[in-house]
Amino acid sequence: MTTSKQSIAWAKKAYKKLKERKNNKFRSGLEKQIGDLLTELGISYEYESTKISYTIPHNYTPDFVLPNHVILEAKGYWEASDRRKIKAVREQNPDLDIRMVFQSPYNKISKKSKTTYAQWCERHNIPWTTWQEIPMEWLI
Repeated sequence: MTTSKQSIAWAKKAYKKLKERKNNKFRSGLEKQIGDLLTELGISYEYESTKISYTIPHNYTPDFVLPNHVILEAKGYWEASDRRKIKAVREQNPDLDIRMVFQSPYNKISKKSKTTYAQWCERHNIPWTTWQEIPMEWLI
């Protein structure tokens, strides 16, 4: 039979464990298992508390490189990954003169966005035009 002293001791011990338990919301079952293991072993840790930037090297192949060193990048449909690529290339190579030539510059960048290809370019200081209206000064 359990005495009230034993019940109180058990409750205090359980409360202490709950108090020490991390209140993390893990993104996978494996992460939860590892967090539980570390907690059980008394090893302190931080879960997803730090952001570490990294760059994966890529190569950009321009569509058209003109003798005047202007780069024309032609786009029909402009995916988010292509926008990130152009933005990264410009940021990492500020000496490049990249200009966008769109089939439909007033298409929205996504179904959920009101931003058009043209507006995105303007927001990021990237010259743009339609393929029917490429300025002659861009070409010579």
